[in-house]
Amino acid sequence: MFLVKNSHTVEVKDLCVELQSNPTDGLTSEEAETRLTTIGRNTLIEERKESFWKEFFEELREPMVLMLLVTGVLYALWGEVSDAITIFIIILTLNTVEVVNEQRSKKAIASLRKLAEPTATVRRDGHFQEVPVEQVVPGDLILLQAGHRVPADARLVECFGLAVDESALTGESVSVEKKSDTLQNTALPLAERHNMVYSSTLVVRGKGTALVVATGMQSEIGRVAGLARQVKEPRTPLQGMMEELSKVLVWFALGFSVLVPLVGIFLAHQPPQQMLLTGLSLAFATIPEELPIIITMVLSLGAFRLSKNHAIARRLNSVESLGSVTVIATDKTGTLTENRMEVVCYEPMEAKDDLLKLAMFCNDATPDGDDFHGDAVDTGLLRAAQKQGWNIQEERKTIQVLAEFPFDNTRKRMATIYLKEGQYWVAVKGAPEAVLARCTLIVQGEAVIPLTEPVKQVVLEKVSQMAANGLRVLAFARSNLPASGVTQETAESDLTLVGLIGLQDLPRPEVREAIATCQRAGIRTIMITGDHPLTARSIGLQAGLQEVDAIMSGAELDMLSDEELKEAVRHTSIYARATPEHKLRIVQALQALGERVAVTGDGVNDAPALAAADIGVAMGEGGTDVAREAADMILTNDNFTTIVSAVKEGRLIFENLKKGVRYYLACKLALILINLLPTLLLVPVPFAPVQIILMELFMDLMAAAAFVIEKPESDLLDQQPRNPQAKFMDKSMMSSIVRSSLGLFAAVSVGYLVTWYGTKDATASQTVAFFSWLIGHVLLAFNMRSERQPLFQLGLGSNSMMLIWGLGVAVFLLICAFVPAVQQLMKITPLTGKQWLMILGTAFLGTFWLEVGKALTFRK
Repeated sequence: MFLVKNSHTVEVKDLCVELQSNPTDGLTSEEAETRLTTIGRNTLIEERKESFWKEFFEELREPMVLMLLVTGVLYALWGEVSDAITIFIIILTLNTVEVVNEQRSKKAIASLRKLAEPTATVRRDGHFQEVPVEQVVPGDLILLQAGHRVPADARLVECFGLAVDESALTGESVSVEKKSDTLQNTALPLAERHNMVYSSTLVVRGKGTALVVATGMQSEIGRVAGLARQVKEPRTPLQGMMEELSKVLVWFALGFSVLVPLVGIFLAHQPPQQMLLTGLSLAFATIPEELPIIITMVLSLGAFRLSKNHAIARRLNSVESLGSVTVIATDKTGTLTENRMEVVCYEPMEAKDDLLKLAMFCNDATPDGDDFHGDAVDTGLLRAAQKQGWNIQEERKTIQVLAEFPFDNTRKRMATIYLKEGQYWVAVKGAPEAVLARCTLIVQGEAVIPLTEPVKQVVLEKVSQMAANGLRVLAFARSNLPASGVTQETAESDLTLVGLIGLQDLPRPEVREAIATCQRAGIRTIMITGDHPLTARSIGLQAGLQEVDAIMSGAELDMLSDEELKEAVRHTSIYARATPEHKLRIVQALQALGERVAVTGDGVNDAPALAAADIGVAMGEGGTDVAREAADMILTNDNFTTIVSAVKEGRLIFENLKKGVRYYLACKLALILINLLPTLLLVPVPFAPVQIILMELFMDLMAAAAFVIEKPESDLLDQQPRNPQAKFMDKSMMSSIVRSSLGLFAAVSVGYLVTWYGTKDATASQTVAFFSWLIGHVLLAFNMRSERQPLFQLGLGSNSMMLIWGLGVAVFLLICAFVPAVQQLMKITPLTGKQWLMILGTAFLGTFWLEVGKALTFRK
């Protein structure tokens, strides 16, 4: 059903009949939904989702879990069955936690991929709308524009200057010029079917509409994708670093886990079986196998949280880089401004009707319900014409468009050739200097006079006045042509200037505060725009940019060598009449000075700058597919404040990552020291094996879950950007780990040794150590929620996950303390009041002394 062979040989009207599609309005939403259900989604081979139980049993084969299983079996053989049952219950709990955490990360990454999926512009229910590419179906009418990927195989209905890069399908690097006429030869190779466009190919210039004939695996790209495999998310540098660190720490932990049993057996004369169980339990508890998992969880869930703030991280390594940005190079239109252009003046005023007619004819926007579909300038011009009483569709019916030469950053103008009342005309609009350069005449009142140099200077002065008021200025020109088949060069020569239109696009109200926030955070904001220098300066002033008088034009930039540009970018905040090529040079010059640059872009030619930047930020609303593919991040609302929010979130993600790892390693180090000291003193080990395994359960739950949702400290954006070359495990972090672990080690060891030497009761001593650990490692977690801000300012309840975890540990501790059956299972005994006071005192002193330092040094 809906599969048409040799579509290139079928007339469009006949194709519409076969595909049951309306040639002007496309499908209805109901028809599209029905076809989506019948035919399937427009995707290639989909990634298979693993079930919970399959992942659960695969997790049981992990070395750490197998080690625990061996411990449980040995307990069953040498100890009590109840001990073995306890260990097996812990294994099931740990395994469930691991699988749930992994699925959380996978779900977050899958959601990000879903959000980052490209969209297609289709005509449904009589108007154009954006839909996910996977929802495109045969019979859809699609709009093709430069810079966008073709969403499905389609037959061209009409096209203007359309060229497509089909190298992804045919291997030919030269773009193919397209036409909409019907072909006759059914055996033509793909590369010669010039009235067809194919899924995944790229529109490099021009525009057109096409009728979808095949989607998904039925498309040409689908035929060669039968063996396609899902590309695995590459490891981020931080993940790689953590895996390397884990390998080093594994050998250290294994050596310790062997040393303790050997010393216990041969020097302290402890029972060999008990020491073997202790060694296995210690290996399980001290080997930092969770480190890479913690990194992945924090990055993926942090990236998912970013998406809720309109910033989609396409790659996890971009989340790492966000916190280190020192310069944001932003576009003006739509990013700093509201991207709603409104016409506010005409020059000369008496030419208004002629100007609006040219604006309607030389315009890519189309009516879409009560508004228009297209870029901000084109839609603004059509709204102005509509407000003046013009019927856009009726006016356009009076002409026949023969050819279009789309706007590009080199020419800075657009031209449309059309036939009206038997005469050929060209309408041109663009940057005033670009249009003036092609004009030889100018309309003045009822007369047409030569555009002499003095007259041109008058026009340019008017342009400057309008630009100084923050207006986007467009010049409009026309010319009568001898015939339709003229070249672009001929069509855009000897033009007659009709006049100027000034459009206003106000800065977003929140931008000024966002730029001030950047300055406070050590981040410099610069603006790169194609607008007139005076327009750029006016917007820069309103937005609160620094050094607005330091403006450089694209022409001035061209005159500078790379070394000269490096010096110039130190103090230039606004670049006007800049092209994407200029943007790339600016980014590279800033990077050569050691800056870490985030740059925004939306066009095809922005892709090199987006790829070169430390963080490439593509526009989600107005951006091209090429820009989005080159970028590290996509803004779904094209708003500058979203970039600032993303930088803040990036800093928070990295801080939370360091907090989680710091806590995790501090606990591991403390556990090693706590077990090592009694071994050296030739006294019994402070924990029973079953206690060690349970301690690891609580520790992993904390490190992998609670720090992920920690809120930012109040001075987060008062800190200078992080140096990406700095080591993750720097001196400050290692010092914090050592200090924290020594406090917990002291809290547990003091209670244990005092009890042992005072009573010689191993069970009572282990009970004191176990309870001291449970309380101490909870207090340490709360303490390590912040690096600088005191806990009393953060509030105990501001991290709900940690509060629930802490209460859970407290409930478990009370059950152990007062339920005899659990005491027997956990190898513990009731304690005296003095012992409880000692446990609470040492736990608080051993961990909360760090809070005193924060309270004395924190300044906000």
